[in-house]
Amino acid sequence: MGPFGGFDVVSPSAVSAQACTVVPMIVLRRELGEVLREERQTQGRSLRDVAKSASVSTAYLSEVERGTKEASSELIGAICSALGQPLSEVLSQVTSRVAVAEAATAPVPLHERRAAMSARNAA
Repeated sequence: MGPFGGFDVVSPSAVSAQACTVVPMIVLRRELGEVLREERQTQGRSLRDVAKSASVSTAYLSEVERGTKEASSELIGAICSALGQPLSEVLSQVTSRVAVAEAATAPVPLHERRAAMSARNAA
């Protein structure tokens, strides 16, 4: 067994661009933050107003909306309540956004990728 535990070491230049496609990670907190921000802006409300109604600091709400803070379920509920939106509706919107993102970033099944690579190599 080699120094890398039986794994082949391949130089980066030997790997095709197709084999190294980077799929962006879906981050739930970002999707949630965008839904909350869109709702707040649709209502024409300020960050300060919603933060006060939800009993959270403006800075923290801003971080939640930007997807940089992982909010607790209690805090998400308080923000939804401050926006007058049922938690279930907000989560439904988040679910829809995640489904769209998943569809857009779904990996190509291996058998399809092999067929495409074979076709390219044959040409």
